[in-house]
Formats: sequence, C-alpha cells, structure tokens
Amino acid sequence: MRKPLVAALFALVITGAGVAPAVAAPAPAAASTSTSVSAVKADTKAAAPTLQAVSLAGTVALSNCSGSVIRFPNSADSDPALVLSNGHCLETGFPEPGEVIVDQASSRTFGLLNSAGTRVATLRASKVAYSTMTDTDVTIYQLTSTYTTIKNSYGISALTVQDTHPAVGTAITVASGYWKRLYNCSIDGFAYRLKEGDWTWKDSIRYTSACNTIGGTSGSPVIDQATGKVVAVNNTGNEDGETCTVNNPCEVDASGNVTIHPGINYAEETYQIPACFTTGNKLSLSASGCTLPKP
Repeated sequence: MRKPLVAALFALVITGAGVAPAVAAPAPAAASTSTSVSAVKADTKAAAPTLQAVSLAGTVALSNCSGSVIRFPNSADSDPALVLSNGHCLETGFPEPGEVIVDQASSRTFGLLNSAGTRVATLRASKVAYSTMTDTDVTIYQLTSTYTTIKNSYGISALTVQDTHPAVGTAITVASGYWKRLYNCSIDGFAYRLKEGDWTWKDSIRYTSACNTIGGTSGSPVIDQATGKVVAVNNTGNEDGETCTVNNPCEVDASGNVTIHPGINYAEETYQIPACFTTGNKLSLSASGCTLPKP
C-alpha cells in the first residue's frame, strides 16, 4: 500500500507492466502523468462470447489513487453522487485497525474520465460518507453534484455496484483512472482472510496473474465484464514474496493456515455496501442487512 510511484514508473519502463501491488501513489503525484488508455492482455480464462468491452467512463483520478463514480440499485438520479476508492487512499491518512470514519468533512477533488480516458470534469466531495481499513479497504465520498447533473453536463453515467457475491472464474476489468489503464483477467478465488501489516480484510478477491496492477491503481473499480457492474475495489498485492508484511499480504484460511502468492494482486468485495445506504444515498449502518464495520 505504500510503494513509491517512482518505483512503479521504473517497473513500467523496464517491463511495460510491473508486478508491483496495487498501492497508492504518493500525494504529490498528479494524474496528468498517467499513460494513455491501453488494455492489458486478457487472461485466457476471461475469454467468452457474452463479455462486453469495459471502458474508463465513470472512473476518476485522485491525487494519488484511482476511483469511480458509483450508485446502488436503489439510488435515484436526483441523489448526491458517490465516489468509491480505498480506505488507504483517504487524504487524512490510513485509518487505524478498528477505526471507522463517517460523515467527515472533505473538499477533495476528482478528475472525471470519459470512455477514452479524457478528463472531462473536476468533481468535488462534500464529505467522506464512510471510510475504514477494517474487514475491508474502502472510502466512499459524497459529492456536491447529483447523478443527473453529472449525466446532463458531461454525458457520464455512474457505475452500479452489484449487490450479490461475485463468483470464481468471473471475467473482470480493473479500471484505473489514475493511470488511464485497463487490466483484464478473472477471479481466481477468495481469501478467507487477507492480512497485511496491522490490517486484516475478509473474503478478499484474488486475481489471476494477468491483472498485474501497480502503484496508483489503488481504489480502481473491479468491473464484471458480463454485467458492467462493480464487484470489488482494487487494493493490494504481494510484491516481494514476504509473509503478512506491508505490500506483501498473506492469505489465512479458516483453520489459521497461512499461504502467500508472490506477484498476485487482490481486491475487496463491495456487494455488502448497498445495504448500508438508504433513500437519498444516506449511510445507515443500522439498516437491515448492513454488515459494514461500525464506529
């Protein structure tokens, strides 16, 4: 989660697409340094005639991470829009283990991209609706704009968050607004627990090797290629083959057995989030079915 951007750039120059984990780039970096749109070669498991092309439309570039404008199945066009990114991309620093942040003032800005990866607008947050690195790694910002305003002004629709658990073998695209880059692969499996440093995440998605995400892709939406819906948020990977250290997450099964997958990257599922937002896109951690960690 802390790999310097300069190392990510070096990896790109040397290999074209490094195997560094999907970590946040340092805050001084700007999205204008991103490469042009390119789709990384898809894993062969992802090929299927029913798949649709995924673009960068609706993704956003943060100062040091990626993200996307999202909505839930019950969101209304008149609701304030939301942006999804990682907990470790929060502008005030990493939330501590066990820490949950709600309704925190924020004026953070996001560069909104179209399908070609062109920045068409700057969106602004009104607050951090929710952020944590406990059980999951997520930050959700509420914007000053509604979905209708964004659609009418820029022709961009929000990405819908799927409210059901994804399946092994699903063809996915990790869409990075920071790098203006698409990574195509499939879901290889799920980690019962994913431990990295002091943080532990539950039921994390493990990618097949083609999604070799790098620094700056943190917070990217993970999109089901068959439905176009968001099923997870990209967050980390095992960089050096170490065990359970920062930038080297390990998998822990229900019996406590520890394994590592060097060079493999991960995402945190998002299907549990829609149940925690009610009418008007208002956060309600006491809502029926909401299982997100509470303050």
